[in-house]
Amino acid sequence: MSQHALPAHEIAAKVKAGEITAVAVAQAALADIGSQNPALNCFTTILADRALKDARAVDAKVKAGQDPGPLAGVPFGVKDLYDVEDVVTLAGSKILADNPPQPADGLPVARLKAAGAVLLGCCNMDEFAYGFSTENMHYGATRNPRDPARITGGSSGGSAAAVGAGMVALSMGSDTNGSIRVPASFCGIFGLKPTYGRLPRTGSFPFVPDLDHIGPFARSTADLALAYDVLQGFDASDAACVDRPVEPASAGLRNGIAGLKAGVLDGWFESGASDDALDAVARVAQALGPTRKVTLEHADVARSAAFCITCSTGSALHLERLKARPQDFDFATRDRFYAGALLPAMVLVRAQRFRRRFLEQALKLFGEVDVLLAPATPNVAPFIGQKMMMLNGVEVSARANIGLYTQPISFIGLPVVTVPLWTKDGLPIGVQIIAPPWAEAMALQVAAFLEQQGIVSAKGPGA
Repeated sequence: MSQHALPAHEIAAKVKAGEITAVAVAQAALADIGSQNPALNCFTTILADRALKDARAVDAKVKAGQDPGPLAGVPFGVKDLYDVEDVVTLAGSKILADNPPQPADGLPVARLKAAGAVLLGCCNMDEFAYGFSTENMHYGATRNPRDPARITGGSSGGSAAAVGAGMVALSMGSDTNGSIRVPASFCGIFGLKPTYGRLPRTGSFPFVPDLDHIGPFARSTADLALAYDVLQGFDASDAACVDRPVEPASAGLRNGIAGLKAGVLDGWFESGASDDALDAVARVAQALGPTRKVTLEHADVARSAAFCITCSTGSALHLERLKARPQDFDFATRDRFYAGALLPAMVLVRAQRFRRRFLEQALKLFGEVDVLLAPATPNVAPFIGQKMMMLNGVEVSARANIGLYTQPISFIGLPVVTVPLWTKDGLPIGVQIIAPPWAEAMALQVAAFLEQQGIVSAKGPGA
């Protein structure tokens, strides 16, 4: 196995022990990007010189007997809405290319680099994070490393595909309505959407501040937890960030799940799901022991309310650009922003009121069970260019319905780990492990147990 394709925690251990150098890891990763990226289109910006400079700094610390950090020499990428020093934050758009480069790294990037991780570049995404496919009008489609004829999901598709393809050990995405969980499902990797307000978003371009989360992708639960631990910590610059104690998750991954009570969400979260999606949830449920079916009522209303908040708030952010340069938007994004701009204010007010009631209902379920299980996507990844998909025997828009099961959950900010399973046809599909607010460690612990039992894996069948 190539050095950069090792798990992140193994790379860091070997670098700190002097068994490999951070420079060698970065060079191998850059070579892999050079060979794979032209076909997959994961990275829109590659920072080779800077990566090698940062890797040399890590090696210098090791040589001097200093601790370079828990992610020493680990190569990572970021969704192209994170601020990176001397790089223009594009957020998948053409319009923002006119902006000046960022004067400094955003806080999430800075924290990862301070932990010894080496940034290799910025990854492709749906324009302004408004999409589930990463078929970008300006920068092209990102192809799925598991089947290049298929989409990666979005909007964090480039970040997920870079991890799935083995170009980097870790990457950063964002999730407003499912943009971490959907690509994790389609690309066969692990993804974490933390509790809303847990990780500061300082230095990332917003989409819907009321719903936006940031989080990591990885090829193992241990790596996901390690990145999450590094990213934790209050920052007052993000108004949504909650001042809570840092609660490391890495140390508890092998504590097991004795006594855990899991509930399988039925109703909305089963309706429309393919046999592959339902089978994946059933396999996870069986591995966790006795489970029960539970109902999160009015999930359909929650999804509709999330749609309203998304298009209304997103359009308000871009209204002046829509007026001045409508021709420079991705047409699909532009038209949805136009629709959002026309929504009456009362619709937004009612959506926010319902949000509080829906959260109260979800919290009651956690009085009965510890975690909830649901499909991450209704099916495996559609093909690039595919406009429609089947749902309950009816042909519907693929782009609008891929987030069927993720939107009601991010609407109320619950933490979720998406774990990868594989169909009989060898394609990945994910399951959401949903925990109560601030219980990321529990969701990660369940994911780790499933990984240890061989139920979930990012390696794919036969690997």
